[in-house]
Amino acid sequence: MCTCPLAVGTSASIMERSLKNVLVVSFGFLLLFTAYGGLQNLQSSLHSKGGLGVATLSALYGAVLLSSMFLPPILIKRFGCKWTITGAMGCYVAFSLGNFKGSWYTLVPTSVLLGLGAAPLWSAQCTYLTVLGNSQARKAGKLGKDVVNKYFGIFFFIFQSSGVWGNLISSLVFDQTPNKEFLSEDQLMSCGAKDCLMSTAATNNTTQPSQKLVYTLLSIYTGSGVLAILLIAIFLEPIDDNPPNREGEKSLPFWSTLLSTFMLLKDKRLCLLILLPLYSGLQQGFISGEYTRSYATCALGIQFVGYVMICFSAASSLCSLLYGKISQYTGRAVLYVLGSVTHLSCIVTLLLWKPHPAQMAVFFILPGLWGVADAVWQTQNNVLYGVLFEKNKEAAFANYRLWEALGFVIAFGYSTFLCVSTKLYILAGVLTLTMAAYGTVECMESRSPTQLSPAGGRSQVDEEEIQTKM
Repeated sequence: MCTCPLAVGTSASIMERSLKNVLVVSFGFLLLFTAYGGLQNLQSSLHSKGGLGVATLSALYGAVLLSSMFLPPILIKRFGCKWTITGAMGCYVAFSLGNFKGSWYTLVPTSVLLGLGAAPLWSAQCTYLTVLGNSQARKAGKLGKDVVNKYFGIFFFIFQSSGVWGNLISSLVFDQTPNKEFLSEDQLMSCGAKDCLMSTAATNNTTQPSQKLVYTLLSIYTGSGVLAILLIAIFLEPIDDNPPNREGEKSLPFWSTLLSTFMLLKDKRLCLLILLPLYSGLQQGFISGEYTRSYATCALGIQFVGYVMICFSAASSLCSLLYGKISQYTGRAVLYVLGSVTHLSCIVTLLLWKPHPAQMAVFFILPGLWGVADAVWQTQNNVLYGVLFEKNKEAAFANYRLWEALGFVIAFGYSTFLCVSTKLYILAGVLTLTMAAYGTVECMESRSPTQLSPAGGRSQVDEEEIQTKM
């Protein structure tokens, strides 16, 4: 009979289309964040006068906080994931354009615009991959969490490599105007965990790149962002992330959609999981801000920052792909334990280590290990939110971006007020509380009498039972 080959062929075709869409989203974000990652790392160097660079980043993440509260559920329900992603990418390109004439009147407004687009961008991306993975799982008769894990692993493998390219570009820029001065042993004593509100000599003595070279870089970044928009708009297939209501069901009113991000906080599981994205933001803020300034720049010079961060990005990228493949065998709890132990080990090392140019390898090994753990937070956090809150994906991922943005705001907010050692103690404390809260959620899930559906989420009856218990 010819039905079997036809069915197999149809299934293979659907799988290929799903994988194609995952790759389109992944390479779109790769192009976009190659540009944005490079720009973010250059803000404090290119716009140091009057603290404009720091103010730009503060305004950006403040806008992300505001955006996360309201915009993602509304925009995704109104325009769908594809066009929400496309429109939000335009906000990133606007920020690139604002850097051509770096001033308070161009950078702050465009950074706010970027911040407003960031939460819908990431919420739409997470929703898209979750819906796509669950849909593919139902057709293939697999667990949704396994397929979603695989898709997020592929995505973050490709996306995280954007840090490699962005940091490589910034390194090549600084290599053309390197800082040749050497620091004395007394100056090196102020580097590392002992750094307390001090601008290092390496930072102060670094010559700014020429304006012509800056314009060349900004042109490359802007072109990369435009290519990302075109890639998504032309090749990404729309997905039915808002299935029609069943007979007898009423569509949710506007205010219910607007407040859905906060209404989901009634779920005890989400309240316990708030610390996961919060810690994710804190640790990313530390590695991109404190480590690059107080360790790499202080002891080696700013021209090494990009090369150091390449190790972080490469490790995070490769491990994201690895975790996506092995999570179905190890389970997510094992990966969370791996990430926690790795980060705690790095924190202890950073507290005890006295950075010195003679220990060159350590400067690259530590961010590499940090990236190994960061890949856990990037992949497993998104999968966990997608699996536990499948019925309220948009609001769940909006919550995720809200608390992650708060972590960034806190990290940048106390950056100039606390010693590095104090920040490391804060990271260790928050990580401990985070894992305790996460473990509580896992215990709640293991004791729950409900069963996961093939798509990795609970059935409607199970969800209704949970709602009545809250």
